[in-house]
Amino acid sequence: MRIIVDAMGGDKGPSVVVKGVIEAVLENENKIEEVLIVGKKEVLLKELDKHKIDGLPIQIIHASEVIGMEEAPAAAVRTKKDSSIVIAMKLLKEKKAEAIVSPGNTGAVMAAALFNLGRLKGVTRPAIATLIPTNRTMSILLDVGANVDCRPKHLFQFALMGQIYAEYILGIKNPSIGLLNIGEEEGKGCGLTNETYSLLKNTSLNFIGNVEGKDIINGKVDVVICDGFVGNVVLKFGESLIETILEFLRREISKSIRHKIGAFLLKPAFKALKKKLDHQEYGGAPLMGVKGNCIICHGNSTSKSIQSALKMASMFVKQEINNHIEESIKEYSGVA
Repeated sequence: MRIIVDAMGGDKGPSVVVKGVIEAVLENENKIEEVLIVGKKEVLLKELDKHKIDGLPIQIIHASEVIGMEEAPAAAVRTKKDSSIVIAMKLLKEKKAEAIVSPGNTGAVMAAALFNLGRLKGVTRPAIATLIPTNRTMSILLDVGANVDCRPKHLFQFALMGQIYAEYILGIKNPSIGLLNIGEEEGKGCGLTNETYSLLKNTSLNFIGNVEGKDIINGKVDVVICDGFVGNVVLKFGESLIETILEFLRREISKSIRHKIGAFLLKPAFKALKKKLDHQEYGGAPLMGVKGNCIICHGNSTSKSIQSALKMASMFVKQEINNHIEESIKEYSGVA
């Protein structure tokens, strides 16, 4: 299995990306045959020289340009033809590898994927799916930013893609699906949610109806679907809430010896909680519905995040997720 990694787009620079790639290759749990690291050759060589890489299956692909986080995605992809994101996506199109991992500009990754790879047969809109830790195990939330304006057909297809993710990656048999809304009762919400509800309830999917925001972290369903505007707000709010709670705990613990002793006794519990809430453990969010396996990492990714993202990419390849999506879309082609 070969995986392409965009090394230049992340907030922390190529050093953490290179380190994460090396850690993933050394672990070799996922039988990675080769990693193609894309970016400025001189920079990447300098970073690789910091590690012992003799014999490791790592190849550098030079790209002279970088698309920044602040740049307009579509315009940057069109004008920066030699950027690491564009070059990486072209390599995937040419089947030089089976998957791509990027911590770069999310919009640019999506635009480059659509321009170079296109959508899977029958898919009207791709979606970004992310894992949400719950009080049970994990839930999948999609879309979290790929599509601001959606129609019922789009949300219906998100449900199909989320079901595939839950079943083949998380190992959940007949995963439950909920439609994010402002109330549980049928008829709540706007025209988009009402029409989507009607589509879903008349299928063989395990659709349990509307779910509210509180139900996401309660683990009421395995898959939560919404448009990308709502999904991105939920995601960013959740990330900031976790950071705020952890910072609050750190401040309170430092206030007294008693608090410090209590924290020491609870250290295993705090460590387990931090691990469950830490996005580094999950690597990245797959861009589902395009002709390729694309994992978009957090812009602030660490080496651990990159390592986890490569693991996720390999799982999507092994489980042939895109084939399952096309089959599911075809099966339900007459619904929407």
